[in-house]
Amino acid sequence: MTDRPPKLSRRGALRAALATSVSATGVLGAAAPADSRAAAPHGSGGAHRAPRIGALNAQSAVRTLTVGDVRLTYVVDATMELDPVGFLPAVPTGYWREHPEQLTASGRIAASAGGVLVERGRRRLLIDVGLGSNVLAPSLGISHGGALLRTLRALQVSARSIDTVAFTHLHTDHTGLGFLRDDHQVPQPAFPCADYLVADREWEPFWHRQVTVGAPSWDDFMVPLSRVVRRFGDGDEIWPGVTALITPGHSPGHTTYVISATGGRRVLVFGDAFHTPAQITRPDWPSGPDVDVDAVLKARHTLLDRLTAPRTHAFAFHFGDQVFGRVVRDANGARWHPVPARPLLPHPIPPA
Repeated sequence: MTDRPPKLSRRGALRAALATSVSATGVLGAAAPADSRAAAPHGSGGAHRAPRIGALNAQSAVRTLTVGDVRLTYVVDATMELDPVGFLPAVPTGYWREHPEQLTASGRIAASAGGVLVERGRRRLLIDVGLGSNVLAPSLGISHGGALLRTLRALQVSARSIDTVAFTHLHTDHTGLGFLRDDHQVPQPAFPCADYLVADREWEPFWHRQVTVGAPSWDDFMVPLSRVVRRFGDGDEIWPGVTALITPGHSPGHTTYVISATGGRRVLVFGDAFHTPAQITRPDWPSGPDVDVDAVLKARHTLLDRLTAPRTHAFAFHFGDQVFGRVVRDANGARWHPVPARPLLPHPIPPA
């Protein structure tokens, strides 16, 4: 299923990229938690000394984490900087004055986009496919994408080796590289050997054009997806050891994926149920693009109960360079606790 070149060449390429990434990611070192381990680079022979926790106000490096028998890698596709007022109007402006370290130099929120590569044994699942050539509305922020396939090649992961593509939801920053036009300008699956999966509750409203917020291109995504899509319901196992938890509100059928691993561990990939760690502590702060605020608040309550369970990790697409973490509760409520995750490559979109 996979095309893997000799280990030496792969290790050399990744080491060279990592050497470049150390200064670019601006990360701080930390010890790994007892019940998880940072994975070695694909095809490499050992640990690299690069620091393993990044800054919240930086774009994400390509990072990997192994939990039990499952390896997750953030295949970064895009740079996004979200406008704190336009994208998060419910967050008081005073919050950002009190927490300037959470904003980029331009005063925005660092929010990379991409896909999560989930590997177990010889199988590969990709959750979401980044921004691609789409762009954010100016009122929401700035963006530059299209690196997902290039990032996969740098990791020496063949697009043909992906056996399943699953979407958390059908917004442009999560669907961008789903299809590519062939020589006859006909959209074809970017991952030709993969099943394409989406929740039935997500598909139906978008397919009937009842949702316009964040909707992907009709001709370049929705129509070609309609020819290959497989739909699922809440609680269905969509891939070995991965079940769907429908967490609606941001979109009608927004889906969290619960990944079970050995030793009773689990990882929740919660899509856009939260856009910033501030919403973990204040789940009553919705995001501007949420289509159903009441449903978002209910979904977050469900998620926080699951996220604070023992032996639970999480992945957050848009949490700067702190995309892997845990949710912990203390006297001040819930908070995001980033965990060490090995950087394999620097962020693939160079600064403007």
